[in-house]
Amino acid sequence: MPLIKTSNPALGASTFQNIGYGGGLNAIDATQRMTLSGTVNKTAILLICAVATAAYTWSQFNSTRDAASVSGLLMIGAIGGLIVAFATIFKKEWAPITAPIYALLEGLVLGGLSAMFEMRYPGIAFEAVGLTFGTLFVLLFLYKSRVIQVTQKFRMGVVAATGGIMIFYFVQMIMGFFGMQFNSINGSGLIGIGFSLIVVAVAALNLVLDFDFVEQGVAAGAPKYMEWYAAFGIMVTLVWLYLEMLRLLSKLNGNRR
Repeated sequence: MPLIKTSNPALGASTFQNIGYGGGLNAIDATQRMTLSGTVNKTAILLICAVATAAYTWSQFNSTRDAASVSGLLMIGAIGGLIVAFATIFKKEWAPITAPIYALLEGLVLGGLSAMFEMRYPGIAFEAVGLTFGTLFVLLFLYKSRVIQVTQKFRMGVVAATGGIMIFYFVQMIMGFFGMQFNSINGSGLIGIGFSLIVVAVAALNLVLDFDFVEQGVAAGAPKYMEWYAAFGIMVTLVWLYLEMLRLLSKLNGNRR
């Protein structure tokens, strides 16, 4: 947003700067401007792409019940998705092509991981999907009804919390290379569940910033390709939220055993 910062790396503070045609945003023809309905439609297309490849890796794993059978697809999805995500962030005008590719690649990861969790905790994947989309629609309703208002303090709080979580995950990954783990946080005890609840809440609040980003893009008269870019940004948040839902539910299921 030109005007504001969001913690979603895809939807940064300078997103709407210098993206006009010729004379800037005001020079864009009305038919070539970003719209809310267009963004919703693009988001739906990306979700369909992700579901399609997720169904493929899900079926591949279920046919063998062996993680090795989908490990290659997971690697392609994870690394490829990261590369395509950065390409999209730095070249926003590529979004009509790169955003669907990102969704397809992330679907490979989500399908494989979901199937693995599902084998250990039957029903968990469908619970995570339901909670993710339930959270999406509830927050959208609260945002549209202005129950949740995106103030500067709200933005700063979500940005700071998201940054802290990302730094923690990075440190944890580095320490993992040396065999060190945060067992209490990753475990199914109260500390682990409490941590996951906080992360889920922060991921969910990022959706509110994404909604605000879309609204401001429409108001700014951003070019049409920004519909794909905004849809891509929402997908980034939804993927994170879904994975955190899986982690939380797995901890809750593990705590019952």
